[in-house]
Amino acid sequence: MLQPDIRRYLKHGTLTQLRAFAASARLGSFTRAAEELHMAQATASVQIKKLSETVGLALFEQEGKTIRLTEAGRRVFAGCGEVFRALCSMEESLTELRGVASGRLRLAVPATASHFAARLLAAFLQSNPGVQASLQIHDRAALIERLRNDDDDLYMFVEPPDERKVVAQALVPNPLVVLACGDHPLAGEKAIAFARLAGEPFVMREPGSGTRMITLRLFARHGVVPNIRMELGSDEAIREAVLAGLGVSILPRYSLGLDPVLTRLVCLDVEGFPLESYWHFVYPVGKRLGAGARAFMDFSRAEAKSLFRDCLRC
Repeated sequence: MLQPDIRRYLKHGTLTQLRAFAASARLGSFTRAAEELHMAQATASVQIKKLSETVGLALFEQEGKTIRLTEAGRRVFAGCGEVFRALCSMEESLTELRGVASGRLRLAVPATASHFAARLLAAFLQSNPGVQASLQIHDRAALIERLRNDDDDLYMFVEPPDERKVVAQALVPNPLVVLACGDHPLAGEKAIAFARLAGEPFVMREPGSGTRMITLRLFARHGVVPNIRMELGSDEAIREAVLAGLGVSILPRYSLGLDPVLTRLVCLDVEGFPLESYWHFVYPVGKRLGAGARAFMDFSRAEAKSLFRDCLRC
């Protein structure tokens, strides 16, 4: 049974009134609100007048051409946000029953994953045109800060951060390979021993990089220390250094893009490589993922391997 104190809002198309009111309050103009909502200004004004009559209080006060919210208007505006959020949440839950993904997906990834994530996201959106997606690319430190602030829906890490409680699901293969310039002395050799690789000068990602963490652990397991000739802050810079003959490097295979032949780089045939690694989808413990984020994770589980099969050939 409905509570008596809200019945007044259910008699006169209140959602339409709230929509016109919220746009006017946000934009500070009846005219601009009407333009945004694609309705005549007179229509918008009538809707706001009806809402004011329903509330029983003035919602705006006007000084010349400027409109300002009254105290009642400020409280109604705050309530609009709650009503709209509740409707969005309800709609997202209903999409699961309809079998069609919609809603918002904010994905944040490191530069290492930019080629991979963009291709995966494009394929997902082709199958789910109702999802509104954005892709943010940052270094590891910035991603951890965004995760801490809950700025996005999903994050991708090779090495999930341990600074806070997170859910980390290893879903997408991220094989690491040893890269060298095409004319490197080891380029044509087979079954290169790791000890021989360890003697080569290395171009390494900066401290804090997930790829660097994995690389250093690998060297430690073999009981050797890498001969680091240079440290650089991006995969693009490392590729250029390797092409210039400054050393070899270990990078994710996907960081080469979809046509590694054009980069004039080769993957050395070293024992233990490609090294198994995974992209992890990460989000805070207790976070309720929206329908778009959940659908993207399901899509990735089902389609990522086949979608990137060609990328695995090096």
